[in-house]
Amino acid sequence: MHRKNIKRIVQRQLQIKCPGWKNMSKKAKKELSRQIMQEVVDNYDFKQELSVPTERLIGLDHQMPSKGIIPLNKMGQYIDRFHSGFLFKPAGNKKAASEITDLELRFVDELLDNQIINSLLANEGYSPHIRDIFPYQLFRMELLKAIKYPEISYRKYCTKEYFGQERKQNRRFVGLPLNTKKIIDHTQLCHFRCDLSFTKVMNILVYILHHFHSSGCLENRVLHAIDSSELPSEINYPLCTITVKGKKIRIYSDLDCDCGKRRNKRDRSRYFIGYRMHTLMAINPSTGHSFPLVSLIGAGNHHDRLFAKPLINLARAMGIDVKLVTADEAYHDGDGSIYKETGTYIIAPPSKKACLPDNVLVFPVRVTCNDYCEIPMTNIGGSKIGHEYKCNARFGECVHEARCSKTRVVSFDTGYFQPMPVAGQLAQKAIEIRKNCERPFNLMKKREGLEQTRVRSQRGVVVRSTFTTIATLLIEMMGTRRKHKKKKDDQINIFRKVG
Repeated sequence: MHRKNIKRIVQRQLQIKCPGWKNMSKKAKKELSRQIMQEVVDNYDFKQELSVPTERLIGLDHQMPSKGIIPLNKMGQYIDRFHSGFLFKPAGNKKAASEITDLELRFVDELLDNQIINSLLANEGYSPHIRDIFPYQLFRMELLKAIKYPEISYRKYCTKEYFGQERKQNRRFVGLPLNTKKIIDHTQLCHFRCDLSFTKVMNILVYILHHFHSSGCLENRVLHAIDSSELPSEINYPLCTITVKGKKIRIYSDLDCDCGKRRNKRDRSRYFIGYRMHTLMAINPSTGHSFPLVSLIGAGNHHDRLFAKPLINLARAMGIDVKLVTADEAYHDGDGSIYKETGTYIIAPPSKKACLPDNVLVFPVRVTCNDYCEIPMTNIGGSKIGHEYKCNARFGECVHEARCSKTRVVSFDTGYFQPMPVAGQLAQKAIEIRKNCERPFNLMKKREGLEQTRVRSQRGVVVRSTFTTIATLLIEMMGTRRKHKKKKDDQINIFRKVG
């Protein structure tokens, strides 16, 4: 934790002393970062007790839930009250809608309310009567790119090739007039992403989740899952590196990113430089389909377990009822702290490194009272520190009955005795269905183009990942890109025709 605190102090010093950090030359960045890094390490007290919250150490200062986030159960009321003050509800442009021939774009155009989007994304000093470009137009630009043009860069996207006067459908979808040559520049989109606060980004996500829940994609039963995926940056080498107690601290031109490990892949290096996206997903148990809900972005070198509690707290602030979460071994709640503070159970596969407690047998899991007892005990529930067991022996069945306590508490661990025991059949099904979590990451990174972030700041990655999540949810709501399985009767008819 001291290394994380040192890097946090260096980052803050560079941000305070260098407000124009992005415009500095690489040579000047190297000299300044080395100087500040050496000063911080020389004056740092390693014996001090850290009182800094974990969320601040891992760079989640601006990704914490606030009072301004509108929860899901109140978003419907917000939408109804928004138009209640109007004598007549504003009607859409039928002519503009008729020119949008693409089914997916027409679906999104009819779903979104431009005035509500403006109210959710606009700043406090928003004055629409003196504006040429509105927040809803910039938001629609981001959605159009993620849905239709994920593989191209922002510079190429904001050109006549895609928004010329002959591109009537794209201009109508974004809200640009057809009688002018005006095009939104890529720098305007960059400023739009950087100026958005985290609260506004979450509110627009809740607005889309409100429509997503109304679409019926999740049905009634939902199982939540947490997983992570790396988002590499274009940065290759650090500006400066210093070794503290045998471990390196690196500073990059993007101050918030860092070097982390990725899963073993044959065609890629074991390490990457950039960020890691930790995503809470909803899984439909009846179909196995999984959908991304909300994500937190952190540097690539932080352990996944540190993001479980902040992610669950953020989901609860958004009105998502998270009771049971399935995850991999990296998100273990070994000490039960996540359950104590959030009331959410995390189920993960038993860690191979976890040691079995004394007097516990596996396959099936059986707990006995002591070394002399052979009668399995019964689980009577959980406590603050572990699972409580009582003796299951009948009167006179056990010879050690007189000197036995008949009760036992097995502490929480990362093996079979997690806050939610993993020995039952339901827990095993939850662990097996967790494999479906890979699909949302593949969709967001491959189909919606998030694999190439093209953003050089943590705030920009947060906004870009949220807009990508929104695009994924909208595409899933449309159902136009699903592979429908042919019925057996149709296959039989085809064979008959061939024969």
